[in-house]
Amino acid sequence: MNAPDRFTLFVLDEGEAPVEVNEDTKIPNAATIKILKQDHTLGNMLRAQLLSMPQVLFAGYKVPHPLHPYFLLKIQTDGSIAPDLLLSEACNQLIGTLASLEGKFKREFAFKEADGAGLGATGVGGAGHGGAAFATSDDPYGTGAGTGGTASWGNRDDYLDF
Repeated sequence: MNAPDRFTLFVLDEGEAPVEVNEDTKIPNAATIKILKQDHTLGNMLRAQLLSMPQVLFAGYKVPHPLHPYFLLKIQTDGSIAPDLLLSEACNQLIGTLASLEGKFKREFAFKEADGAGLGATGVGGAGHGGAAFATSDDPYGTGAGTGGTASWGNRDDYLDF
């Protein structure tokens, strides 16, 4: 009843800026950045990426209220680079990391499809599998579901091995 329409939580209005940077006057080399129409997902990823950078002294975020679709990101640097430029660099690194993860994900499932090992008619609780959810060849952890745990890691391919 009091909740806003769902689309207003992620669609920017006409002329609305997605990012607002406010320099902090009380803390040296610090800024508070308001990122609109985003939530904890992006906030936590940016915070983690910023903390992995050696120029960052502090990085944190908060969502002031769940009904307001924005979060505040606070960054303090060592003075060698401005907080807004460091955020831009962190975003580029995060995009590269996510692109790499996407490539690995697609490659592994392409290998799985090429091997022909998908969930077929015998893959889900079929006869001879002891009612197990997966057949031994589809078991990602090598526990040998349905075979008494006789499969081992060394003698089979696993889609978790990068």
